[in-house]
Amino acid sequence: MATLKTVSVEKAECPVYAHTQKAFVCLFFYAGAIAWFVGAWFAQDLLIVALPLVGIGVAWVLLASSIHHLTVVDEGDHLAVRFGPLPLFRTTIPYTDIQKVEIGRTPIIDDSSLVRWNLWGRDCVVVHRRKGIIRIGTDDAENLARFLEGKISPGPA
Repeated sequence: MATLKTVSVEKAECPVYAHTQKAFVCLFFYAGAIAWFVGAWFAQDLLIVALPLVGIGVAWVLLASSIHHLTVVDEGDHLAVRFGPLPLFRTTIPYTDIQKVEIGRTPIIDDSSLVRWNLWGRDCVVVHRRKGIIRIGTDDAENLARFLEGKISPGPA
């Protein structure tokens, strides 16, 4: 659910953005974790086999709990992008570092010249920074791009 609202701060209007995109890809990892745990259960007499299976299952649970959703939120002077609820993967983008933004699509084949923060789908906002490009996957690309455009500082004339 996207939230684009205006908050009054000392008589100045300041836009605030917060959006969380959910996907069901984490269910695949939870199912895989269960399979690893079941395998460990059946191999419990062979500790040398069961322990690695439990370890892999735990790793899959951690991964699954880190990709339930992708949250993009305005934090004043920067944009925070993080997967969750376990925030293993996250980044921040200072607004002063953004040169331009545009709505795009994430490529199917990886382009090593950029970083992608995507959970589900191919819609994204392409953020051109001073040093590189970041693609932020979202199901709210128009609102995010509009918000970021409002945060970009105009360059010298």
